[in-house]
Amino acid sequence: MLESAKVIGAGLATIGLIGSGIGVGLVFAALISATARNPSYRQELFSFAILGFALTEALALFALMVAFLILYAF
Repeated sequence: MLESAKVIGAGLATIGLIGSGIGVGLVFAALISATARNPSYRQELFSFAILGFALTEALALFALMVAFLILYAF
């Protein structure tokens, strides 16, 4: 019973990974759109996009860490 609850909890914790994938897609879609509108700001926009990518992936790592904590720490 406890083992199945742990697996269900870890599965629910990984829902955050779906949001992270969507977030990364939105960040780079906005980069492409902004670069198409104003190509002269390409380098500055790319720096902001990398920052957005890093923050989005950090949230994904936190969700994955919570899933592993549920599986192996309890």
